[in-house]
Amino acid sequence: MKKFLALILSGIMMFSVAACSSGQTAENKNTAGELQDFDIVLDWYPNAVHSFIYVAMEKGYYEDEGLNVNVQFPSNTNDAISLTAAGQADAGLYYQTNTVSTAANQNIPIKVIGTVVQHPLNIVMSMGERGIKGAKDLKGKIVGYPGTPGNEVFIKAMMEHNGLKYEDVTMQDVGFDLNTALITGNVDAVIGAYINHEYPTLIQEGYDVTYFDITDEGIPDYEELVLVTGEKQIEEESDKLEAFIRASKKGFEDMKKDPQAALDTLLKYQDEGNYPLNPEIEKASMEILLPLMESDEQAFLTVNEQSWTDTIDWLDEQGLLENEISASDILALQGE
Repeated sequence: MKKFLALILSGIMMFSVAACSSGQTAENKNTAGELQDFDIVLDWYPNAVHSFIYVAMEKGYYEDEGLNVNVQFPSNTNDAISLTAAGQADAGLYYQTNTVSTAANQNIPIKVIGTVVQHPLNIVMSMGERGIKGAKDLKGKIVGYPGTPGNEVFIKAMMEHNGLKYEDVTMQDVGFDLNTALITGNVDAVIGAYINHEYPTLIQEGYDVTYFDITDEGIPDYEELVLVTGEKQIEEESDKLEAFIRASKKGFEDMKKDPQAALDTLLKYQDEGNYPLNPEIEKASMEILLPLMESDEQAFLTVNEQSWTDTIDWLDEQGLLENEISASDILALQGE
């Protein structure tokens, strides 16, 4: 799951992966004729956050629901939303902020049917020696970012939240080489780093790094990763979507009960040729992710309408929405 907000306007997510035509399918326990194909497009290459899907595939939960699930990797950054909206995939994993801006600004017929990660993963990260503990410490500093406008909006909002100006910071586009930019000292801090990827990667490599949460600095507590589909699928195959959600929830329950077994399953399905996974980093990532994927207040793969309303209001206040939109325009299949 990467580049959290690659962002708000462009929906540019980082790293493109294998082409959508190269998917993965679990072995069928039933004959192919008894199963309905279900194509899901990931947000990025397979990693810890997707483990529930692979566990459900491996355990046969999707087949029990009559589904033959095909996992597709995006060849373009917005495939998860564009292909589902066009009816070329049944569902996809995408980002809440991008989903809102895309639906509002491009009038794309997209619907959200569940939340995978309920809180932001994007952080501002720096080397410990820099002494950066909050947004106010960014004054006069160089901040690297992955070239996506959403992160610039975040910096601007955080600086203003602290009584400072956007001009007090020098923004430097470092592409997706965020960790390299920090290690070489080319920047003082980076935004667009993920707490479950860049941070554990540097820790695992032995670096002294610190970070602060953007939600502590005036950014709303939005939902990071969501499950999207198209309006056509809602109208014509809601039973199929609900079957996918039921089986996915079973996969998540197993993921919680035995994270190591879920990790082993993920490693079996990893895209080793293009994006080989580091087991230790994915283990650390899963430990970070699990508490963010469900809570006492919100079950896994359900949606929080208030979160969507708050996020829409904030994006509108930042001038990022060209057309009026409400949570009810985007959400579908709400509830348990």
